[in-house]
Amino acid sequence: MLNFFKNIKGDKAIWAVVALLALFSFLPVYSASSNLVYVVGNGTTSGHLVKHALLLFLGFAIIYGVHKIPVHFFKGLSLIAMPIVLVLLVFTLAQGTTIEGANASRWIRIPLVGFTFQTSNLAAVVLMIYVARYLTKIKNDSITFKESILPLWVPVFLMIMLILPANFSTAAILFSMVLLLCFLGGYSIKYLMAIIGTGILSLTLFILTAKAAPDLFPNRVDTWISRIENFANPEDTEADYQIERAKIAVASGGLVGKGAGKSVQKNFLPQSSSDFIYAIIVEEYGLIGGFVLMFFYLLLLFRIVVIANGSQSIFGKLLVLGVGLPIVFQALINMAVAVELFPVTGQTLPLISSGGTSSWMTCLAIGIILSASRKNNVREQNDAEIDDTNPLEVLSGQL
Repeated sequence: MLNFFKNIKGDKAIWAVVALLALFSFLPVYSASSNLVYVVGNGTTSGHLVKHALLLFLGFAIIYGVHKIPVHFFKGLSLIAMPIVLVLLVFTLAQGTTIEGANASRWIRIPLVGFTFQTSNLAAVVLMIYVARYLTKIKNDSITFKESILPLWVPVFLMIMLILPANFSTAAILFSMVLLLCFLGGYSIKYLMAIIGTGILSLTLFILTAKAAPDLFPNRVDTWISRIENFANPEDTEADYQIERAKIAVASGGLVGKGAGKSVQKNFLPQSSSDFIYAIIVEEYGLIGGFVLMFFYLLLLFRIVVIANGSQSIFGKLLVLGVGLPIVFQALINMAVAVELFPVTGQTLPLISSGGTSSWMTCLAIGIILSASRKNNVREQNDAEIDDTNPLEVLSGQL
C-alpha cells in the first residue's frame, strides 16, 4: 500500500478534492437510492451502494492509469481516438432508441459486464484534447478561417451534430467549451463569431427540419422547447414537477439540513440519485453542506487554473483547461438546475451522482490533468519539438 501511494504523482490538492468528493458521494447516493428501490422497484439500497463503489473504484483505476501517461502522448492519442469516437456516435444514434417518440439513443451496452456506456461523454473529452492539439499546432502560424475549417471545425460540427438529436444539453455545453478553449488559445474572435453564427443557423435548420418531419427523424425538439417554456412560465408538467420538488427539498433543508438519510423529497423526486442529487444534499445537509460542496468544485477550478498556468507547454495549458473546465461547468449547471436558476438539462453532478459513464469520463479528465501536473514530467517539451521515440507524437506532428 505504501508503494502504491509513493507511485501517486501530480497535484496533491486535486487528488484530495477528488477523493473527498468520491467518499462523500456514498452518503447521498445511498440515501437517494431508496427512490429507485421503493418507488421504482429497482434493486436494493445496498446493491446500488455496491454498484456505486465498484464504479468509483474503476474510476480511480482510470485516474491512476491515465496520470502515469506523459502529457505529450495525448496529442497522438486524440488522432487515433477521434475516428473511433465518431463511429461509436454513429452506432449509438443508429440504434433508434426512442422514449415517448423522442430520440433517446445515448447509450450502448458493454457486452458481458452489462454496463451501459454514454458515448457522448467520451466524445467530449476526446474532442477537447483534439482541439487543444490543433490550437497548439497553429500557435505560431497565421491561419486563415478557410484553412481551419477542415482540420478543426468539420470534426467539431460533425461530432456535435451526432450528439445533438439525443442530447441537446451535452451538445450545447461541448460547443460552448470548444469556443471558450479556442478563445483562450488565441483563435481569432471574428472567426469565432462566424462559427457562433454558423452554429445558430445549423441548430435552427435542424429544429425546422425535425418539426417538419417528426416521423422521419424522431427528435427531442419538443422536449427542449417545453423545458425552456416551463422555465420561463411554470406549468403543471413533469419537468415543472421535478423543479418544484427540488425547490421544496432545498427550502426544507434550512441552514444545517435534516441529517444524513432523512430526506423526504427523495421519495417523490425523479432522478434523485443523479440529476437532482444536489437538491437531496441540501435537504439533508442544509445550505452549509451545499456551499461546502460548491467550495470544493471551485477549489478544483482554482487548481486547474494553477496547473494550466504552471504548465511548460502550450499544449499542456490548453489540455488542462480543455478537459478541466467542463467538469466544473457541469457541476455548476447541475446546482443551478436544482435551485431553478437554469432549465432542466439532465446533467449529473460530477463525482457525486450515481452513474458509470459520466463518472468514468470525469475520472479520465482528472487523470489527464494530473498527468499535466506531474512535477517529474520533464519531457513536457516545446510544442514545436517532436520526440522520435514516440510514434504517437510523430504521428501527431506529421498530421
